[in-house]
Amino acid sequence: MSNLSGISILALLAAVFIFLLLSSGNVLITPNDEIVEQVGFARGQNFWQFAGTTVFGTLLAAIIALVIAVPFAVGIALFISHYAPRKLAAAFGYVIDLLAAIPSVVFGLWGMWTLEPLMRPVFSWISDVLTPIFTFLNGKPGADGAWEGGLPGLSWLAEHYEWFPDGTAAAFVPPARNILMGGIILAIMILPIITSLAREVFVQTPRLQEEASLALGATRWEMIKMVVLPHGRSGIVSASMLGLGRALGETMALLMVLSPGMMINFKLMSPGQHSTIASQIALRFPEASGIESDFLIALGLILFVITFVVNFIARAIVARYAEFSGANA
Repeated sequence: MSNLSGISILALLAAVFIFLLLSSGNVLITPNDEIVEQVGFARGQNFWQFAGTTVFGTLLAAIIALVIAVPFAVGIALFISHYAPRKLAAAFGYVIDLLAAIPSVVFGLWGMWTLEPLMRPVFSWISDVLTPIFTFLNGKPGADGAWEGGLPGLSWLAEHYEWFPDGTAAAFVPPARNILMGGIILAIMILPIITSLAREVFVQTPRLQEEASLALGATRWEMIKMVVLPHGRSGIVSASMLGLGRALGETMALLMVLSPGMMINFKLMSPGQHSTIASQIALRFPEASGIESDFLIALGLILFVITFVVNFIARAIVARYAEFSGANA
């Protein structure tokens, strides 16, 4: 029975992949001028260039979310599992589980109407701090078009490669409907998932190892650092990758808080710079037909492959940590 279940899952994944591949095949054989005319991206740009901008935006938003969410999630999970009194820990656990059940559209509305105005002064302060640093390191284009300032090497990269951050990369342009805001919303959304899984892993740390560490004179934090975190390392990786999978496929929240653009750069606090695969599909698919539908399905295929690769890498990392832990048990 278990073998049949495993085969069914593999068959379902293969069927989805084959459907996406066959449905998007027209995009690869249709002349680029026809795609430009029907889909509406910039003339001179081909499918892979357009897809590259959405892949970049998708990965950038997901990485920002992970960088923000993982430290907070691990800290909250450690507090619940090893610091908080039992009743308070149970209450926190219920709240975390409830947060995980909130629909993404609610996060989108909250981010658009509540968080965005609150983050404007924060982004403005960050911009005031970082802009002089970026300008000193990488320089910026002057009024006459000539490059001004910057250290040798870094200024050359910033001048010749559009994606390399220059002095304008940290500039904040209101409203705060930018990729950094999208990453913050995604971080809040994946925080409960990572926290719940990390908490379960930390709770399963062998009690004898914890007590032995404390008996040898370790403080509670030293015990956590030497026993709990090494034991839960593979669980943290698994939780992070699950959160990354959620962030990669998120649609509605980003669609509501992000002002879309088709650029590959690191201007995190400027609107109209980035877009994601899922938000482009949601934005265009209701009115799409013909080659545009195939084009959007091709984007879906790319997202499918990215998610599959991320999960495969996550499983490989978890297996490696498990093998290492077993060898040192």
